[in-house]
Amino acid sequence: MAALADPRPSSRRFAPLRRGDFVHPAYWIAAAALIVVTLLGMPLGQPAAVAAATIVFLGGGLPHGAYDIALLRRSVALDRSALALAVGGYVAVALLMVSLWMTVPLVALVLFLAVASVHFGEDWPMLEEPLLRFAAGAAVIAAATIGHPAEVSSLFVAMSDPRAAIIAQIVTAAAPVALLVTIVGMAVAWRDGGHWAAAMASCLVLLVVLPPVAGFALFFVFLHSPRHLAHTRALLRDMSLVRWLGTGALLSGFAILGGWGLRSMAPSRFDPTVVAQAFQLLASVAVPHLLLSRWLEGRLISIPLSQEKTAIS
Repeated sequence: MAALADPRPSSRRFAPLRRGDFVHPAYWIAAAALIVVTLLGMPLGQPAAVAAATIVFLGGGLPHGAYDIALLRRSVALDRSALALAVGGYVAVALLMVSLWMTVPLVALVLFLAVASVHFGEDWPMLEEPLLRFAAGAAVIAAATIGHPAEVSSLFVAMSDPRAAIIAQIVTAAAPVALLVTIVGMAVAWRDGGHWAAAMASCLVLLVVLPPVAGFALFFVFLHSPRHLAHTRALLRDMSLVRWLGTGALLSGFAILGGWGLRSMAPSRFDPTVVAQAFQLLASVAVPHLLLSRWLEGRLISIPLSQEKTAIS
């Protein structure tokens, strides 16, 4: 199967992926709940709350990259050996990231921040210039550093080494530019439909106000991941719901168990902080996910927005 059969003209068959003005209702519920909790003075920065937010962003965020191989099989014809080679390459890139965390963690941190900015920038198809999309993607990280510079710096150091504090300072210095670009992007997004602009504006404010892990969990699980899941579900619409849910749960579980296993084999190389380990794991799977998704972008068919909105309802 070279590609999905599509009745539309071939000029649109391999159009770039566009996730449209899609915001899942769960975002507004989660954002409202966090606002209420904050107004009530509940300590979202305490260890128990941070651990809960970490579980949320791992459990709710990892599945959105669990369908990469299924999308790869959908876009090109693969026999068993070719599929094994593709999976092996995907795993090899993830293991390369793990080795970077173990040997040169500062390089791994910089690479993670760059990949995250590029990947989050994919949520801004209305910005045609790649540099502007990168800046808009980086605004998620920048907003947290503006609101909580010391906590973000401590997290970077826990993920890497003491020199990572300089990286946090650089991100903080660049934050105003990233946020200014994002404001421009929101103005453009408003013309295409205001849902994404309104959601992103509120999320950036909450990223400044909320503790970093809680703010990131809100963005990653309730704003970013649902857009990708909806689009992927629409592309894989012939996959049964049971198989769809099972694939996401199984592969996410493998990623977590794999990360735990590698840590147990080289415990001295990993920071004991659960949050740092969670972000290291996320970074390790984010790099192959980004590389494959960027390659697939030019091969998979566009999906109408109406199908995206109903895909994970």
